[in-house]
Amino acid sequence: MSLGTRARSLTCAVIACALAGSVALTAVPSYADPIPRAPGHRLVDDYTGSPATARPVPGDAPDQHPYLAPNGRSGMHADGAGSGTHPYSGPLGRSPDVTSERMAALGGECVTATFDSGGRLLTVCGSIKGFSLKLLDPRTLETLAEYDLGQRPSTVEAISRLDYARIFKDTSGGAYFYLDNEDRVVLGNPRQHILRIAHERKPDGTWRFRVEDDWDLTDRLPHDCATWARPYPKGECDPVTSVMPDWEGRIWWVTRQGRIGTVDPRTDTVRSVRLKGEEIQNSFSVTEDGVSIVSDHALYHFRADEDGTPRALWRQTYDRGTGTKPGSLSQGSGTTPDLLGDDYVAITDNADDRMHVLVYRRGSDVPDAERLVCKVPVFGSGASTTDNSLISYGNSLIVENNYGYENPTSLTFGRSVVGGITRIDIRADGSGCDTVWESKERSPSTVPKLSTANGLVYLYTKEPNRLGVDAWYLTALDFRTGRTQWKKLTGTGALYDSNWAPVTIGPDGTAYVGVLGGLVAVRDESDEEDGRRNSVVGSRS
Repeated sequence: MSLGTRARSLTCAVIACALAGSVALTAVPSYADPIPRAPGHRLVDDYTGSPATARPVPGDAPDQHPYLAPNGRSGMHADGAGSGTHPYSGPLGRSPDVTSERMAALGGECVTATFDSGGRLLTVCGSIKGFSLKLLDPRTLETLAEYDLGQRPSTVEAISRLDYARIFKDTSGGAYFYLDNEDRVVLGNPRQHILRIAHERKPDGTWRFRVEDDWDLTDRLPHDCATWARPYPKGECDPVTSVMPDWEGRIWWVTRQGRIGTVDPRTDTVRSVRLKGEEIQNSFSVTEDGVSIVSDHALYHFRADEDGTPRALWRQTYDRGTGTKPGSLSQGSGTTPDLLGDDYVAITDNADDRMHVLVYRRGSDVPDAERLVCKVPVFGSGASTTDNSLISYGNSLIVENNYGYENPTSLTFGRSVVGGITRIDIRADGSGCDTVWESKERSPSTVPKLSTANGLVYLYTKEPNRLGVDAWYLTALDFRTGRTQWKKLTGTGALYDSNWAPVTIGPDGTAYVGVLGGLVAVRDESDEEDGRRNSVVGSRS
């Protein structure tokens, strides 16, 4: 057995023991303390580089979706088009300050971060206890309100069958939720219901969540799912992966096993179809002309018929390769489709030797032979894949390489991935695409983001360390050149692994990253001082 194999086995054993021992817990205490750092943080750089000067990126932002919160605040990919961009500035690297909040005794990762009209942070966090919706103060990260969403079947299966990979390859349970135009969270819970949840202040000044709508999809979905009372079901279980609204206000939903449906909130009518033999592991994007969904076989563009039934306007297959690569959750594209302007949609493929960035014309009247705009190979031979959405803005796309990241055990003991970040631009005349720059930064599994207000691309990086220190950094790249501007240490150890969570830029300029231990926040020193003077936005607004 190699040293790497022994290291992975040891880490898996530690995780297994912790998970198994936690099943007996009747409650998980509420924590109000920072995520602990592993030994070694004094042996690595705390900050490198220099502060950036804000240089806004010219261009048109994605259209504002009428049923989503303002762009930048509404979901994992920041807007309906899936652009991964924020219209306000993130930290520039001026003596950046790091705070964190541990959300549970074991686990607690907060994946998607959204912001209501008062600046309060809404997120879904997962732990051994289950998934929960939280309302947080954006400065202190204090939990203001919490709503239990229940346990995912994959967690029960992982513990009962000692197959912990199930946890890290499951995207269901509410992580892909969105915040609507009335500050309500909409999500698919682990029990195959779609919930629309509001938050409100009680007479005593505290906050609470209130379920406004509950749509039961179990008559449409196989629902013999593992529970603690019945850990070995004999039937089929197909949880909801993601939800998004279309331009008419219908709520679209997808499942891992290729089911696509809609709920009409006005009539409670549910309609659905199935892509037989295909899986959907990612979220999806919406603009006025339709809904773009990628399966592990093909890219689709949908609209709903008058009765709400999803109908594919076109389908385009891509090279799905011959297997699942280390760094991918399934054999197929790992990206949520990016919708650029009125013309294009972009994904990546899963070609065996080198992954490609694919750009298509998305008009329903485009002949299949003319749909593909470009197919650009990225990263090294035999070492390229991504399971995160692209950044898209104007005619530019940014892609990161996740090859080698399978779960948190992949990066322990000072290891990292091969890395790579690339920017590709679509030519103005639509005749193809060109590579603009390449960076060697290693961003193992984080959904990157671009601040169009300051021109910085935000990554969450980890370099190999011969001393075995697992050091994690918020890293800022210059959008125009790809040059690394600065890096700030957030923490050390497995609890600071982002494990597929995005970087999210808050409207106050804070960069948030969900990590295995909870949530990390990075803000410039002057912003931190302003926050202390203005005190707690989330609890006093």
